[in-house]
Amino acid sequence: MVKELIKRDVSDDNIKSNKESKEIAKLKDHMLKEEPYLDPNLSVNSLANKMNILDNELSVLINHHLNQHFFDFVNEYRIRKTMEILQDPNKREYTVLEILYEVGFNSKSSFNTALKKYAKVTPTEYRKTHLKIAS
Repeated sequence: MVKELIKRDVSDDNIKSNKESKEIAKLKDHMLKEEPYLDPNLSVNSLANKMNILDNELSVLINHHLNQHFFDFVNEYRIRKTMEILQDPNKREYTVLEILYEVGFNSKSSFNTALKKYAKVTPTEYRKTHLKIAS
């Protein structure tokens, strides 16, 4: 009897874990394909609506299963996009201000803080060291 309960508890955890893994994969796929992070007004509620899940489910997914706060999660995608732009020789004339608005930030200070957190350098320093040379 106890063994059956333990098996059931373990299988319930596996079901939850599998469901959560699928939800995380769905979330990450949505972020990459649809790029909702480019919207400067993105919120937990609006992202949850776009994904057809409850906003508290999305919060739990990000906070507890990805161990991030919503804005850190979103900013990570914004910074990845920033890095792509800063490396693109066809976009070398973009100003930092143009880039920060393009990727969904509202302020230069939050943009610089986020980039320094992930890349450990300023946008200008990142561009200087990572700009791909057009051949």
